[in-house]
Amino acid sequence: MGNFVITINRDFGSLGRPIAKRLAELLGIEYYDRDIVEATAKKLHQPVSVISEAEERKASGFFSMLFPLGRDTAPHQRTLFETQAAFIQEVASKQSCIIVGRCADYVLRDHPSVMNIYIYASYADRLANCVGPLHMEKSVAKKMIAGVDKARAAYHRYWAGYAANDPEHNHIIVNSALLEVEGTAQALAAIARVRFGADIAPGEGREDHAPAAASQDV
Repeated sequence: MGNFVITINRDFGSLGRPIAKRLAELLGIEYYDRDIVEATAKKLHQPVSVISEAEERKASGFFSMLFPLGRDTAPHQRTLFETQAAFIQEVASKQSCIIVGRCADYVLRDHPSVMNIYIYASYADRLANCVGPLHMEKSVAKKMIAGVDKARAAYHRYWAGYAANDPEHNHIIVNSALLEVEGTAQALAAIARVRFGADIAPGEGREDHAPAAASQDV
């Protein structure tokens, strides 16, 4: 089999990002997340900070998610989305990889070898993850969960036309609290090996990412 792609969407606080990173390590494939922002910024000759305003992690509300450069700049938002989509399609055509968020499941809907995963957890578990590993104040964590979830849902539905956690568009929907980060990543790696029939060598993924607990985009 040729290149395969795993897309991952997630609830905020479900530890989807560290699971995705660990899964990439286990499968020995590339991991793309913030790289997409940097590539988009370079392509559009804009600061990374400007592009980041369009990212789910800012989550300052529905309109700031869809129109981070101002509500009169919808054409710019489309340019941004299409630039990110082109980058996603390019990397997916060249190598096996994991792509987190950014409607990659929709962008790669016609890819011959893709597996879409949605990672969730209960509100209580997500709150505990934010307060524990991320050392967030409980009040801040509650606001982040509500805000990021709303923004991610709005962003995905706006561009893809369906909810990111829609079973019709996901191959796997998993509760990360069941097996936690390592167990979930191991289980998903086992499924990927069966799904793609791949001779995947472990331990060859990228190692240039910060530890999971250091990230506030989980």
